[in-house]
Amino acid sequence: MSQISSLNSQYSADTIVALATPSGVGAIGVIRLSGPDAIVIANQVFKGKDLTKQTSHTIHFGTICDDETILDEVLISLFIAPKSYTKENVVEVSTHGSAFIIESIIKLLIKHGARPANPGEFTLRAFLNGQMDLSQAEAIADLIASNSQASHQVAMQQMRGGFSNELQHLRDQLIHFASMIELELDFGEEDVEFANRDDLKKLIFQINKILHRLIQSFEQGNVMKNGVPVVIAGKPNVGKSTLLNALLNEERAIVSEIAGTTRDTVEDEITINGINFRFIDTAGIRDTEDIIEAKGVERTHEKIRLAKLIIYLIDPVQTHDEVAEQLKYLNNVHIPYVAVVNKKDILSDEVKRELSDLNLTYISARNKEGIEELKTEILQKVNLNQINTDDVLVSNIRHLEALQKTEQALNRVLENIDNPVTSDFLAMDIKQALYYLGEITGQVTTDDLLETIFSKFCIGK
Repeated sequence: MSQISSLNSQYSADTIVALATPSGVGAIGVIRLSGPDAIVIANQVFKGKDLTKQTSHTIHFGTICDDETILDEVLISLFIAPKSYTKENVVEVSTHGSAFIIESIIKLLIKHGARPANPGEFTLRAFLNGQMDLSQAEAIADLIASNSQASHQVAMQQMRGGFSNELQHLRDQLIHFASMIELELDFGEEDVEFANRDDLKKLIFQINKILHRLIQSFEQGNVMKNGVPVVIAGKPNVGKSTLLNALLNEERAIVSEIAGTTRDTVEDEITINGINFRFIDTAGIRDTEDIIEAKGVERTHEKIRLAKLIIYLIDPVQTHDEVAEQLKYLNNVHIPYVAVVNKKDILSDEVKRELSDLNLTYISARNKEGIEELKTEILQKVNLNQINTDDVLVSNIRHLEALQKTEQALNRVLENIDNPVTSDFLAMDIKQALYYLGEITGQVTTDDLLETIFSKFCIGK
């Protein structure tokens, strides 16, 4: 029995139930059943048409009753295997959104033979039954969690199989050469070569080129999925909190003329051109004997080290040498930054000429002047203004690590071809590459891996 078949047998005998909509009071709640007895169990508590005699993809009105007590008027949606999300019999009960009604119906369904679903078990069953591969299943969780146009598009692209199709193409080519080398091992004493080594090298170079592109895409895919952390930094009282409020278009941070007002980080998110940005207002950078303010400055430096972009605010009263010294610090941090002179409404032409060689951006956060231009520059600095979300982007750290291990295994194949070594060593490294690619899509998996992935899903998905 294959590993997937063995895992499938652990789940297929049970019928599971869970709330598929968020908890809390709402207009409706949807309770989902999946498993061989889903329709029979629902039919035992449903007063209306005989559900066991109805066709798939139909909806039926009636009541849910506990003996003679009517719990609610409901709509029952039927999905008969294999034409369902899990490829099992699935029943969805649409009730009124009362927490009491939902809990009562779930308890009643459990009483009649269902069991509570584990986190992510509906999607796990869909994977085990071949409805989707593992990377597509993970994309469903990303889709549910998506909070911007970009993260939604990345998840949709992966869920619809763009990433899977590219990986399958790579695996198919490697499997062909692996089978040829295995054939050589069967004729080991006859010194025959079924797999042309030059063709194998050419193929690995092509595959490594694709792997390198996918690995390099992780930085963009990850920030599109999780958002871009942007630190607003600078000396005290240069307008960092005012800029945060201007970007968010609300009074999120306390603004004061007193230097050192911000003593801890203040964070909030906005979307720019479909990309989610997390802006972090920080304590002003200066030497201070105030213990609390010093702690805030220390946290500012920590946030800067973790940022993908720094917006560094400069006061127009600072001299050319002072500004140049601050830019030197930013260059040594090795993180993209935008150097911004705030309060341009009080900036003299003389000072602007003095600073003209420093490549600065000019805004007035208080008057909200230059804010849209700053947003455009932010997109340019993080290289997200020209991303084609139709391209395959890697956004999952598990996938990244597997791709890196695949690349390392194929590099060993190249080294061994040039050595040269016997066919069994080549076969071993090609199998390793196939193994790591299979881990991404779930063609190779373990119970522990599946538990780790699906335990992060919500119950009911």
